[in-house]
Amino acid sequence: MNLFPDLKRRYTSEQLTAREAQRQAEFIAWGPIVFQVSRLMLKFGILDMLRDSDKGLTEVEVVEKTGLSTYAVKCLLEASLSIGIVLIDAEKDRYSISKTGWFLLNDLATKVNIDFNHDVNYLGWFHLEEALKEGRPVGLKHFGDWPTLYEGLSSFPKQVQDSWFAFDHFYSDSSFSEALRIVLGGHNVRSLYDVGGNTGRWALQCVAYDADVEVTVLDLPQQIRMMQENIAGKPGADRIKGFGINLLDKAVRFPLCDGGPDAIWMSQFLDCFSEQEIVSILTRARNAMGSGTRLFIMETFWDRQRFEPAAFCLTMTSLYFTTIANGNSKMYHSDDMKRLVCEAGLEIEAVHDGLGQGHSIMVCKKG
Repeated sequence: MNLFPDLKRRYTSEQLTAREAQRQAEFIAWGPIVFQVSRLMLKFGILDMLRDSDKGLTEVEVVEKTGLSTYAVKCLLEASLSIGIVLIDAEKDRYSISKTGWFLLNDLATKVNIDFNHDVNYLGWFHLEEALKEGRPVGLKHFGDWPTLYEGLSSFPKQVQDSWFAFDHFYSDSSFSEALRIVLGGHNVRSLYDVGGNTGRWALQCVAYDADVEVTVLDLPQQIRMMQENIAGKPGADRIKGFGINLLDKAVRFPLCDGGPDAIWMSQFLDCFSEQEIVSILTRARNAMGSGTRLFIMETFWDRQRFEPAAFCLTMTSLYFTTIANGNSKMYHSDDMKRLVCEAGLEIEAVHDGLGQGHSIMVCKKG
């Protein structure tokens, strides 16, 4: 199995002592409450207060500043000590923020992940076992009766939508500037298909980057409507078109044009499908390609991460797809994606690693 160096070091040999491993096992057993306590320490502003205090705060001072009861503050602070997000000066009974607490408070990726897991996933996780056995997103029923999250996303409560889009955009947007140079800077692209274009954020960046490029967003009809609302009145919107398509329907073809589009872009898209569905989608993309068309697949492959915490987040995200999104997709290992690309009759021309929050771009051509 291919693994980048930091992952290989962490995943191929034991890292913990027996006592540390025992504590880690208990940390897992109490994981749900660890999550909720940490989230509330953020929501109630307690970690902010501790960070901003020069000498730390007593329990009484936290009660005064938050307006919470002594009981509530005592429970939260004591649990936070055990979790490791606060420290205490045992002689003065003053609490301060720990390094882990600091990252909870200041690391944007962590903030996005907390909101995503609480608002979108938390209640659905209870149904992970069923989802794994049945191959369908059983946890999605908390929001409504849809076969996948994508049909229902436009109908979700606003807070859930906000957290979902913040998660989706955080990981993709950080890579866009580098991706634009790879896709548009090194190729003569005048026509581009943005497959799974969502709210049109990438399409808007493309038309802003190059005044001659025209983008066709391919997505579900309800997503196309959201995209059109989002881009309305923005610079370059007249060069963005929508094409409603259900890519799970094997009989549905990509729009055809003479010589094929110059580029086909799939960003954080193929991870929304099973292996069989990916081969079907890529095969239909290939049928729409000309000899000069290049297909760009941008994904966060878990094995190609520079730092292990990123791989941890990605392998956990796979279970969101299992339980909530569709029941059968995941964050893929790059070797699996390479195999699927070849099965669809495409060749990998180049791979660009290290973009933004750990993205890679596979550049493909017709085989």
